[in-house]
Amino acid sequence: MNNTGTNKAPGRWAASMVLMMFMLLLSGAAFAQGKKLVSGTVNESSGMPIPGVSVREAGASNSTATDADGKFAIEVTLGSTIEISAIGFTTQTIVVDASTSDTLSISLEESTTELDTVEIVAVGYGSMRRSDLTGSISTVSEKNLVKGNIPSTELVLQGKVAGLTVVRGSGDPANGGSVRLRGGTSLTASNNPLVVVDGIAGVDINIVQPADIKTIDILKDASATAIYGSRGANGVIIITTKGGKGAQGLSINYNGFMGFANASNNLDLLSGNQWRQYVRDNGIADAIDYGGNTNWQEELQQTGFTQTHTLGITSNTENSGLRASLSYLNNEGIIKTTGLERTSINVSNYQYAWDRKLKFDVGVFANMDKWHPLDYRIFERAFNLNPTIPVRNANGSYTSVGGTLYENPVEILNNRTADSKRHRVLGYFKTEVNLFDGFQGVVNTSVEHNALQNNVYKPSYAVLEGMTEGGYGQKTYGEYLTTQLEAFLSYNKVFDKHSVGALAGYSFLENMYEGFGAQRSGYETDLFGYNNLGAGYSYRLGDVYSYKGKSNLVSFFGRANYGYDGKYMFTGTIRRDGSSRFGANNKWGVFPSAAVAWNISEEGFFNYVKENLKINSLKLRLGYGVTGNQDGIGEYKSLSILGVGQDSYYDPATGSWSLAYSPTQNPNPDLKWEQTTQLNFGVDFSVSDFLTGTFEVYNKNTKDLLYTYQVPQPPYLVGTMLANVGELSNKGVELTLNANIINNDKFTWDANMVFAKNKQKIEKLSNQVYETDRIYSGSLHGLAGMSNQFAQIIDEGYAVGTFYGKQYLGMDEDGAQILSEDDRVLGDVQPDFTLGFGMNFTYSSFDFGFTGYGMFGQKVLNATNMMLNDPNRMPAYNITDDFVGSPLTSAPAFSSYWLEDASFFRLQTMTLGYTLPLKESKLRLYAMAENVFVITDYSGVDPEVDNTGLANPGIDRFNNYPRPRTFSLGLNFTLNH
Repeated sequence: MNNTGTNKAPGRWAASMVLMMFMLLLSGAAFAQGKKLVSGTVNESSGMPIPGVSVREAGASNSTATDADGKFAIEVTLGSTIEISAIGFTTQTIVVDASTSDTLSISLEESTTELDTVEIVAVGYGSMRRSDLTGSISTVSEKNLVKGNIPSTELVLQGKVAGLTVVRGSGDPANGGSVRLRGGTSLTASNNPLVVVDGIAGVDINIVQPADIKTIDILKDASATAIYGSRGANGVIIITTKGGKGAQGLSINYNGFMGFANASNNLDLLSGNQWRQYVRDNGIADAIDYGGNTNWQEELQQTGFTQTHTLGITSNTENSGLRASLSYLNNEGIIKTTGLERTSINVSNYQYAWDRKLKFDVGVFANMDKWHPLDYRIFERAFNLNPTIPVRNANGSYTSVGGTLYENPVEILNNRTADSKRHRVLGYFKTEVNLFDGFQGVVNTSVEHNALQNNVYKPSYAVLEGMTEGGYGQKTYGEYLTTQLEAFLSYNKVFDKHSVGALAGYSFLENMYEGFGAQRSGYETDLFGYNNLGAGYSYRLGDVYSYKGKSNLVSFFGRANYGYDGKYMFTGTIRRDGSSRFGANNKWGVFPSAAVAWNISEEGFFNYVKENLKINSLKLRLGYGVTGNQDGIGEYKSLSILGVGQDSYYDPATGSWSLAYSPTQNPNPDLKWEQTTQLNFGVDFSVSDFLTGTFEVYNKNTKDLLYTYQVPQPPYLVGTMLANVGELSNKGVELTLNANIINNDKFTWDANMVFAKNKQKIEKLSNQVYETDRIYSGSLHGLAGMSNQFAQIIDEGYAVGTFYGKQYLGMDEDGAQILSEDDRVLGDVQPDFTLGFGMNFTYSSFDFGFTGYGMFGQKVLNATNMMLNDPNRMPAYNITDDFVGSPLTSAPAFSSYWLEDASFFRLQTMTLGYTLPLKESKLRLYAMAENVFVITDYSGVDPEVDNTGLANPGIDRFNNYPRPRTFSLGLNFTLNH
């Protein structure tokens, strides 16, 4: 708070008191003189509207509340007093007489005696004050989102929400992160939370750019997510964009930065001179010295230049608002040829009509991505190649030395053309009608279109497919269209100490997808690239394909809320979903939930606690609900399907050979959604005038897990079937703390921390109809000496990603590893707990802040290290510095020896800024460092290895794109008029 603002506050308060007393004196003459309709807007002192503000006629049961834009309308008796109140703000009273304006503009001052501030939280199909919540919902505001080089929007939440893990397993700018909320709930279906943007459910999170986000609300427990039914089992992320809302006038904002990035870490392999010294020291006679001194990792890398620019314009009048933003991101990868270029536009507008009883919202989000996919096989080659081999021969051609997995990685990188494009467009139109006091109707229609195009060409002179195929070209195209209609009625009313709310709605969703692909090889010339696949003369069955599918979801939903005197709250929801994906015997599913809350601090007996223990607020919450997950079913999975077989037959009628069609899928009329039930207990509290927090305990159980089981033939025509059988549990605790440590005119210091611990276990995999033994996963096939070997199991009693194999017992005198005779459980990829932490400081016009996050207790199989620490690699292949002098004499075999504790804490960002003191505008200059350092004992390139999926979670296998360390300078400029 600056000095100017501090000095003005008493003046505004005094002026308000004088005006109120003057109006009270005049009110007697107009007392009991009929009715008057008063409308208006309630704003913060900054000009931002405040939704959910109570507007009531004193001494009567007549009341209303402001809408999402801070608007209200109420009919009161002339001469009466209206009270405008909200938690965290000083209550205002206004006497209404004949001279009172029909349209009021009210500015509420923040209360200096209350810690709580009015925080509006997005819930399914509406919003609520946080103080009225019964479910588990975490909120991250714009100022607390992760800033910097953000190629994928979910990364703004990394380390910000207790129980939400965002793992970015690669530094490739074209790759995003995997998101899990309170552990995964499925084996084969999606584990990603449902994303809702401005009320539109199920959209691609990257349709929204970080600069356009106002707040993100994360719905965690089933009592909060059950309103989304068969789509809510993995939690819900609700994004509210800035939109054309706020103080009246014109505002122009620019935010941009430019920076440089380099690899934060590489493997320590022998240099050319170290390789030569090793050969001499060990008397290796057959070693071939090619005369070079090549660091193959660095030959693939570059200093990446990154830049992001966003220009936003907001224009507001009393009854309308417009916001438009244009963003550009160009993020060069630290591996040559890689990068991401994105251009985005967002336009939204709202307009009131019919005396503000009717409101229209329309908006369009659109962006286009371009990038060059990477052939990740280059990393294994870079680790393998002899460092004395030069990149190029004397004549300029790429060096090529024969050997398994020995192709020149620089040649692979450069002699391959790969271009990808993605278009996203989301358009919506929303109509809100305030029918009469407390009632509102909403109709929301939206269309989302995504298109993805991939192009690859490997010329006839390129290694890896190019030479062997005589040139290879491929083009693929996929298109996805989602159309959605949602309509609902809501009622909210306050009667004295009672507050009630109800919502009922209908939803229709249609997903359509289609695409095609083609590939050819055998080209007479490489001039066409992938632009003329018909020039390839060699073709095979499957070189051309196309597909199309569609699904529908019809839903009915409702919610009821009740609160009494700010002390006791109840919320109940129910949703009924009918999906074309479900089997004939399970076309409809019902998803209920209920939650209660007790605001103990509003009880009279709690005053002693407030005064003596300085616990200002304390609220208990308990919720239970049922949600579903239908993403693992896919279209037509419950039906019998025919497909093209591998065999052909001779048709005597036509005298030709034809392809044979045969069943490829058994029908399953019992196919249904995966069902998750969750019990959640939460405590919200605040201590003294500086600390707020939330503590949660949950028990989440998923049944009817989808998995493909082996079935007998006969009676089944196909040997496998997708069925609902398994069960999975997640139990955990979460803690969120926010501290306002120092807050004065010159200096502020605040801190935040999130902590979460989750325990996952597979409870069941088989039943009497569908049975499976222990499932082996984490294939090591393709690694030297590891053919048909697996590192993990999926089994009852264990978490997903459990490592299983020989226990390392030591090393004998000859340098051979001693391993257990039997296989054992060796740990798993699930972290024991996760942590996020941040601090912010301001002093005068300077600001400084940092954020960090960590995962602790998870195991990672360092398969890269397992392969590099092989005494048989030299002199043909390279080895690590650490392996020089190692007593190990036997070829590596998978065991606990190669499993590492991959616990880490990463200092994510550090930012130093300076704001110039300007009158009508704001100019901030800042410097930022990203991925500053990582504290870990892990010996690989980076401990943050992708731990999702069933194929190879938590296995570091030559595919770790180095994570960049970025330094940038930025500018933020805002002009208000």
